[in-house]
Amino acid sequence: MAAPSRDEASMQRALDLAAQGLGRVEPNPMVGAVIVQGECVVGEGYHARFGGPHAEVVALEKAGETARGAELFVTLEPCCHHGKTPPCTDAILAAGIGRVVAAVADPFPEVSGRGLAILEEAGVKVEVGVLESRARRLNAAYFKRQETGLPLVIAKWAMTLDGRLATASGESRWISSEASRRRVHEVRRTSDAVLVGSRTALRDEPSLTVRHVEPYPERGQPTRVILDTHLALDPAREPARSADQVPVIVYTSAATLAARAEEAEALRRAGCEIVPVPPAAAGLSLASVLQDLGKREMSRVLVEGGARVFGSLFAERLVDRVMVFVSPRVLGSADALGPVAGPDGRELLEALEVADVTVEGVGPDLMIQGRVGKF
Repeated sequence: MAAPSRDEASMQRALDLAAQGLGRVEPNPMVGAVIVQGECVVGEGYHARFGGPHAEVVALEKAGETARGAELFVTLEPCCHHGKTPPCTDAILAAGIGRVVAAVADPFPEVSGRGLAILEEAGVKVEVGVLESRARRLNAAYFKRQETGLPLVIAKWAMTLDGRLATASGESRWISSEASRRRVHEVRRTSDAVLVGSRTALRDEPSLTVRHVEPYPERGQPTRVILDTHLALDPAREPARSADQVPVIVYTSAATLAARAEEAEALRRAGCEIVPVPPAAAGLSLASVLQDLGKREMSRVLVEGGARVFGSLFAERLVDRVMVFVSPRVLGSADALGPVAGPDGRELLEALEVADVTVEGVGPDLMIQGRVGKF
């Protein structure tokens, strides 16, 4: 493998910095910036919190006068509009930066090439596309919401070596190790919502909150989302019981809402928000659920079960990423539950391919992650 070029090495550093904003800046993108004068890094920074200073401004402040005539490497096209902060293009021009290298153009309509054009028209050398694919992967949630209006969907489950996520009776605590459960909570705290089906909620009474690690103060606890076709959720049990402390959204159909008005009112009194969506053959329109979550500016949705929810999401090609924890145990039970209950009669050629697969040891378990589809 060839050694990275100077531009690539500088951009990789900017990407590493940007990643530190995960879970703290959404719905904004993660952005990192590095300023290089000759062969020396004279300033660097990243967007650390929603509403806070942008990466370019942080790096420019650190560089001071040494930024004049220097090169700026930034993971996303600099903004050129007034939002929660002034335009970064103004700060870049005022600092006298001589060259700007952006990994990828910003799809946000108020930027979308205009930031780079403003810099170029002012005499700054501009390049775009260095490590673009890595920059897109880093901000996949941002790019998906800009292009489709939908949040990034991560399907997570834990299973045994023989592909079982619970015994025939439904017992599943705990298939994965404590180290794996901690990793899941690290992902939860970077997610806007944790979603499960009503069967999982009724069987396991999960809290769906961040516990093994501290929630980010900028984000707090994720919203709990329950798909409840029959409005069977018990307001006296978790997660509805704590809905007045951590938000719970219950999606159901308009017909169920009308037929079970008393049950709906009991859930509302517990603090749940109930949202009707169109029905579908397998229950509810999951596309409509995700559209509603996207309108709420949610960037990442972590789906934690059950098998029918996973099956519907995969069948409708609504999953973007998979995160699977494999425990080194064999259950050896024909009646035990598998992770995905999809349509019957599918051929092998219809199987969904998973790309960019990584395998990592987490305690005694293996964590397998990958991308399904474009994002």
